Amino acid sequence: MDELVKLWEFPVAEEIYMLVGWEQWADAGSISSGLPAHLIQMTEAHKIGELLPDGFYLFQIPGTHHLLRPQVALEEGYRKSMTTNKNEFYYTGDDKKGLVIFLGEEPHMNVDRYAEALLDAVQALGVKRVGAVGGVYGSMPYDRAREVSCVYSLQRMKDELVRYTVKFSNYEGGATIGTYLVDRAERRDIEFLVFYAFVPAYDFSQQANIVPGIRIETDYKAWYELLRRFNYMFGLDLNLEDLKQRGESLITSMDAEIDELDSKMPQFEIKAQIEELAKDFEERRFVPLGDVWERALRDIFENIEDNEDTPDIE
Repeated sequence: MDELVKLWEFPVAEEIYMLVGWEQWADAGSISSGLPAHLIQMTEAHKIGELLPDGFYLFQIPGTHHLLRPQVALEEGYRKSMTTNKNEFYYTGDDKKGLVIFLGEEPHMNVDRYAEALLDAVQALGVKRVGAVGGVYGSMPYDRAREVSCVYSLQRMKDELVRYTVKFSNYEGGATIGTYLVDRAERRDIEFLVFYAFVPAYDFSQQANIVPGIRIETDYKAWYELLRRFNYMFGLDLNLEDLKQRGESLITSMDAEIDELDSKMPQFEIKAQIEELAKDFEERRFVPLGDVWERALRDIFENIEDNEDTPDIE
């Protein structure tokens, strides 16, 4: 294992899965950085290791000043604190099922070694499958199910991944840290997938500079829909009710924000433009097979009860 990987606990659950995210380029809706952090807090996961930052990060780029530098806090000339780039492993689980949560910062350089070190840790921890998350902004209805794009490492995974209501990406361009790791994982025969959720964003600048763009900075609805998929895939039995309610509140706040803009600048018909997006939008909701059977059985029993309560008419 790479010397930059420091693990001080090795879980012994029968099945161990891993969810990963980063402070990164593809972080629309704070999905890649915020969702793993939320999961760590929600499950009370504890830290079991880290990937040391040595050699992965720039100190500066000329002209950027504070953009990349570590942040220091001084008091009377003494350093109280100094930030560092963090790549940390957390764990939650029991003897049967375990979940490793990795939250890191996208490397600036030496990405080959970063990827190999992370995959070393995946294998050392006995992880069965890795799922990464990311976000991409796009024009789509904010009150509908989020589209999810999928990238995966091994061809044998595709038939299963179809079940998770995803679109398989045909993107060509600059690679994200997730897609880079997918490539490296294939060379080791590691199951590694990335779910990218599309986060609503609207740009009205072509109409007038005075009309602000709108985008969702923290997309709780996307977090909820992605975690539902991993909950089912990994068999985690996470309680996502709080996150579901946050997603519903987000839609309510977006309703209010758009109504306010529409009333202040009715000539731009902002609300009508967003409603127009919904006409051609094909909503695809993820419904686990188990939920389908549960609903069907519930409907059957409800019908039986209704028939028993109905008096016979002779």
